Amino acid sequence: MGEDVRLRAVVALAQAMASAHTPRETWRAAALGARDALGGTFAALSMWERDLGRLKVLVNAGERAPGEEEFPDAETYPVHQFSEITEFLHEKWAGGGEPNAWVETARGPDADAAPHGRVAALRRRGRGCCVVAPIVLHGRAWGELYVARPAGAPVFDRADADFATVLASVVAAGIAQTERLEEVRKLAFTDPLTGLANRRAVDMRLDEAVERFLSDGSVVSLVVCDLNGLKRVNDTLGHAVGDRLLERFGSVLSYCGAILPGALAARLGGDEFCLLSVGPTADEVVAAADELCRRSAELELGEGVACGVASTGDPIGPLRSARRLFRLADAAQYRAKAARSPKPVVAGRDGAVIRLADAPPKGARDRRRFRDASPGP
Repeated sequence: MGEDVRLRAVVALAQAMASAHTPRETWRAAALGARDALGGTFAALSMWERDLGRLKVLVNAGERAPGEEEFPDAETYPVHQFSEITEFLHEKWAGGGEPNAWVETARGPDADAAPHGRVAALRRRGRGCCVVAPIVLHGRAWGELYVARPAGAPVFDRADADFATVLASVVAAGIAQTERLEEVRKLAFTDPLTGLANRRAVDMRLDEAVERFLSDGSVVSLVVCDLNGLKRVNDTLGHAVGDRLLERFGSVLSYCGAILPGALAARLGGDEFCLLSVGPTADEVVAAADELCRRSAELELGEGVACGVASTGDPIGPLRSARRLFRLADAAQYRAKAARSPKPVVAGRDGAVIRLADAPPKGARDRRRFRDASPGP
């Protein structure tokens, strides 16, 4: 393979990984790009899980053998069966060398002696040879890039192994970028104190949920709640204690959210939280909200929670936007707080909630200002 061809292959690999939007897309782009660059028919990407002492296969790409899944959930191998990642490579790095790739063939003499090793695996899957390149991230072994050819195809040579080392470096750079982006995404959509989703995540998910409701009628429900007594705790015991109360309530909210499959538990800010559910019935959501109220009342230092529910499974009138569902749930929460209700107030089951939600706001656009409207009878 000429230098120009290999340079184009490197560029294509980098571009494919850069255009990926998810970790899985990144892994697949890495494997397929390396497979094509090395003229293989199959490629895999594995990660070294240090705490579990195993190589976990992230993706199998190309011509897969029977039983090989593209994104396997449980394909792992103990690292002691592939000691080069823990011993050979470490010695190379310790001596100032580079983590070079190597080639193995199905004609190797150790297939029978090591029935779970690479040579045996090549034979078992009808492959003739493979090249294995370590992936190094932040100066540490991250995993391996594996490319194979079928039995009867030309065997990889030293030049192929050297090129695989280059490709592994490109893959490492792409993985590092993906990990940075994933961390940024996580920070962008996660409340740092409680670990729950944040308001931005709720807004995005709620817009999607309402679109789904409008297209196929899926039940969309929103539970909005205010944690009572937080200001008193902050003023008398300090913000550190208040933060612990918020964290504890966040755990209770997460627990109750788990009652509803796929529900999103979030902190909107301050003492405001919510649950967003798509699919479960209105009664199921109200039952989860009731459990949330019950458990919150038992929290040490807290004073319970004011909880409002709005669901398309109840008679709440036309719903054309996420904003209206938020206004309904917030109005129900307002009624619960004003009445010091120990149970959730549900829009559509309390006529005053809908009148409050539909009252025109007094010159402000944020969702909180409409609370200035009179709650009515």
